Amino acid sequence: MVSLRQIEENDNAEIAALIRKVFREFKIDRPGTVYFDPTTDDLFRLFQAPGSVYWIALDGEVIIGGCGIYPTPALPKGCAELVKFYLAAEYRGKGIGRMLMEKSIISAREMGYRQIYLESMPELGKAISMYEKAGFRSINQPMGNSGHFGCDIWMLLDLQ
Repeated sequence: MVSLRQIEENDNAEIAALIRKVFREFKIDRPGTVYFDPTTDDLFRLFQAPGSVYWIALDGEVIIGGCGIYPTPALPKGCAELVKFYLAAEYRGKGIGRMLMEKSIISAREMGYRQIYLESMPELGKAISMYEKAGFRSINQPMGNSGHFGCDIWMLLDLQ
């Protein structure tokens, strides 16, 4: 049975390994991405920032995915970023990713955000399709200062 909970400090190594495994799977393990972002190794600390939350998906005691909301620097007031959204391959296509994303969107609303921004890559086409179904729309340029210059798809969701 799959459950969701907020990240705990002892989740750091397991979720970082999962994220990097997904990047290798899609051959997107390159500079300018989360793969090389040093915060990936200490997500618990990163998500202690005010206005942030990170949800972990578990199958029993095993971490199978995660997704978060983060107040990325230089985003407009009222806007946060959907970040570090990854799911183990064997759990895709079962609604778990959508459950993680929806939990994050609900959290963003509860924290008072009016928009959610995200960055992605063409190799993650199934995820992009899921974002579009959730109401995200493509925009022409990046927002904020994520430091992820390897991403070239930018999307925005209005929460009102």
